[in-house]
Amino acid sequence: MSIDFALSGKRVFVFGGTSGINLGIAEAFAAQGCQLGVASRSQDKVDAAVKRLSQGGLEAAGYSLDVRQPQAVADALADFAGRFGKVDVLVSGAAGNFPSPAAALSTNGFKAVIDIDLLGTFHVMKAAYAHIAKPGGSIINISAPQAMIPMAFQVHVCAAKAGVDMVTRTLAIEWGPEGIRVNSVIPGPIDGTEGMARLAPDEKSRNAVARSVPMQRMGTPDDVAQVCLFLASDAARYVSGAIIPADGGWAAAGARAL
Repeated sequence: MSIDFALSGKRVFVFGGTSGINLGIAEAFAAQGCQLGVASRSQDKVDAAVKRLSQGGLEAAGYSLDVRQPQAVADALADFAGRFGKVDVLVSGAAGNFPSPAAALSTNGFKAVIDIDLLGTFHVMKAAYAHIAKPGGSIINISAPQAMIPMAFQVHVCAAKAGVDMVTRTLAIEWGPEGIRVNSVIPGPIDGTEGMARLAPDEKSRNAVARSVPMQRMGTPDDVAQVCLFLASDAARYVSGAIIPADGGWAAAGARAL
């Protein structure tokens, strides 16, 4: 899909932007003519994403880091801002997930998801504050349906993503007076992603998920990316503190297939 959101020249940093939904988001911003920074743990994925995002002649920067390490996050954002200038759009999408019954879930397993999803989001947002455009900055956290809907075998993710959405609302209040908007996007079942492969590993389960969506299909990374482009654009200049599902009505229907 090609909709002009008038974002050309904007400086955009996507954490987790080297694969899956977040790479789709980065690609959508690149297609708008934005300068991109991406970060994830895998250097190989970072290098591949930078090459891919630079194909249109735009300059892109990549960083191999772990969002659980606040200094590494801060250093990457400082380097990006030093090269390109203030960050206009920040997307925080790094996440971890695996299914597990609560009774069998280790403390370390629970903590790992909290540390990546919730604490990692805080690290990203706190470090970005010094470099985000004020006014005019847009921060978009990538959340999950588990933030709103309790799901069996997902107690760790439910806790982490509910926290992410409360961080979104809280910082929308704190940073709004400086002209920074903070919102969350909640992707529904997105086909071809690592998370969906874990939660629906075979064709039967994938079909069941698709049937449970009122629009009768799984989403694509671009379905999520278009919402992010809107939130980054001037069309959403009065939207902040919002939690927006991009899920074909899945959450409204109860998201019971998983």
